[in-house]
Amino acid sequence: MSEVVVGLLGFACIVAIVVTLFKSKTLPSIAFIVFPMILALILVLGGYYSWENIGKLIKSGFSSTGPTAALFVFSVLYFGIMTDAGMFDVIIGKLMLLVKDNVIGVCVMTAIIALIGHLDGGGASTFCIVVPAMLPVYKKMHMRPSTLLRIAVISMGVLNLMPWAGPTMRAATVLGIEASSLWQTLLPIQACGIVLALVVAVLNGIIEQKRGAGLNGRLAKEAGAHSAEEEAAASEENKDLARPKLFIFNIILTIAVIALLIKDIFPSYVPFMIGVAVAILVNYPGAKMQKKIINMHSGPALMMCSTLMGAAVLMGILVKDIEGVTSVITCMSNLISSILPSALGQHLPLVIGILSVPLALAFDTDSYFYGMLPVMIGIGEGFGVSAMPIAVAMVVCRNCATFISPMVPATLLGVGLADVDIKDHIKNSFLWVWGFSIICMLIAIVLGIMPL
Repeated sequence: MSEVVVGLLGFACIVAIVVTLFKSKTLPSIAFIVFPMILALILVLGGYYSWENIGKLIKSGFSSTGPTAALFVFSVLYFGIMTDAGMFDVIIGKLMLLVKDNVIGVCVMTAIIALIGHLDGGGASTFCIVVPAMLPVYKKMHMRPSTLLRIAVISMGVLNLMPWAGPTMRAATVLGIEASSLWQTLLPIQACGIVLALVVAVLNGIIEQKRGAGLNGRLAKEAGAHSAEEEAAASEENKDLARPKLFIFNIILTIAVIALLIKDIFPSYVPFMIGVAVAILVNYPGAKMQKKIINMHSGPALMMCSTLMGAAVLMGILVKDIEGVTSVITCMSNLISSILPSALGQHLPLVIGILSVPLALAFDTDSYFYGMLPVMIGIGEGFGVSAMPIAVAMVVCRNCATFISPMVPATLLGVGLADVDIKDHIKNSFLWVWGFSIICMLIAIVLGIMPL
């Protein structure tokens, strides 16, 4: 079997995965297992690999995804415990006292809450924190819910660069490095992005103010009063789990976990393993209560973990090498590089960065990073472009657009909670997000993280 045929089969495998995910025919974890195994069967029957080779490739794939899966499981559990204990509620409550009825202040506070809420890297959980907390305020002050979503998704996109967030973990998995190592490269961009997100919030506040928003604005005359019953009902649900007396302890513990993660003394999942153990013992003593808490957060953790394990099969068969045999991804890269103009290939990170936001509307996160990133890295290598700038371009620029993509389930949750149509959300946020993405890319170029 020739390398050209292997490359074509590799592309067919990726197309099959992407189409299946687009049509929601199955879960990503299932698609990542089934289609690569079909490819493996064809390659074995064609004499390109043996079954022993396939076993070694899959085992190699698991070696790169195992740490990432552990990081995700324990980070989800940790921040879930902190949310149940009410740590974030106390922080948000204190910050809201500073805003009062200032329109620009409300927009800035939206950004801050989104930044804090997205520390766990979970889009769904962040929307569940930001939208229910801020939507009553927006309605009372006659501000558009679409503005709330715009500010939130841009802030969430910046925080989505955290090492335990999905895109960074996926990119690190493809690169074969620790997520915390990739994060250290992205940290200067993230710091600038946080400042930029707050600037975006201020600009949106000015726009809302000009259109008459505010308690005493032009729109106040035509809007009715809204009760605070929704907020009261939401807070009542988790009242039994709240641990207000342990707020200081939980804050100190969280700072310690993050500090240990930044120090990079242990593998990135170890600080969260320790954090989960200490947090659940102190906040919820007793095996029965601890089992209840873990069960409450096991769904999202298991879902992502199964996806990462499925990705191990995909990564193993398509990306990993067997001595003396050209890997599938190399065959694919060689196929593309043979027809790609050299001028385009030499500036691949820049091209990817510019196109990432439009592509995000058509690609879900898994297919984008597990399907496209390895191919782009392979193409870049053919033109002498290292993997890191390509990964930085894809992670930074794609992250900005994660939560305007209809292919991301959390986006649908967010627009549903805010009662905004998905097409209106995309229409109102797309150009803001694209501009934000390009500015972040320019920052990466200026800092020398992503050379032209």
